[in-house]
Amino acid sequence: MRLALGISYNGAAYQGWQSQPSSQTVQDRLECALSKFAVQPVSTVCAGRTDAGVHGLMQVAHFDTLLDREEFSWVRGTNRFLPPDIAVQWARAVPDSFHSRASATGRRYSYVVLESPVRPSVDAGRVGWVFRPLDPGAMRQAAAHLIGKHDFSSFRAAACQALSPVKTLRRAEITQRGAYWRFDFEADAFLHHMIRNIMGCLLAIGQGQQPPQWLGQVLAARSRDMSAPTFSPDGLYFVGPVYDAVWNLPSRTAAYDWLP
Repeated sequence: MRLALGISYNGAAYQGWQSQPSSQTVQDRLECALSKFAVQPVSTVCAGRTDAGVHGLMQVAHFDTLLDREEFSWVRGTNRFLPPDIAVQWARAVPDSFHSRASATGRRYSYVVLESPVRPSVDAGRVGWVFRPLDPGAMRQAAAHLIGKHDFSSFRAAACQALSPVKTLRRAEITQRGAYWRFDFEADAFLHHMIRNIMGCLLAIGQGQQPPQWLGQVLAARSRDMSAPTFSPDGLYFVGPVYDAVWNLPSRTAAYDWLP
């Protein structure tokens, strides 16, 4: 049978999602816990890989197994072997035709940024940080240039393995709650470091270092050399993939509710 899992994690202590020889990744820890619970090797496929330091509110992964156990048993049993900063939120039996990555029709990310003259403390690692005031109007005007289907080469990391730089950005919303800013993005897919590079540009514009129309010029240039430096992974959250209702999978977890 094939199972899908919803996983949340604090990525501060990990070298990203994807398995590495160091074993210090979220995928390594998850597969180790699943294998201990199943008493046999388990290999997973995820909806979207995350970088080192990036958090996950609802990563989705699937795997195949011959074991027939209740869904809640997979949740509780796996969590027993996971560290405190990773937790399986739900488990669902799915058809063999379901694929956590290929079946996703979109992906969502959120960035939380603290605007303060003093660096973060209690929320260190969980928020990005700028010490200059941000202009919401300028950032929203700039973000509008990115909506739609574009070649996002200007925001693509050199190590990106995507077959094409052309993606469709469906949503880029900017909201503020006190000293905290939240940037929400949804697209059919994202390039490696795409969100972090976009954030570098938006924050440069928000702090008055560039005018809003500059972002359109960066996009049109299709050159990474035109873009701002990559912003810190602190405060970046993989909110989760978007699936068709036919799969009957949860669309959110409790972890969503604590973000500003």
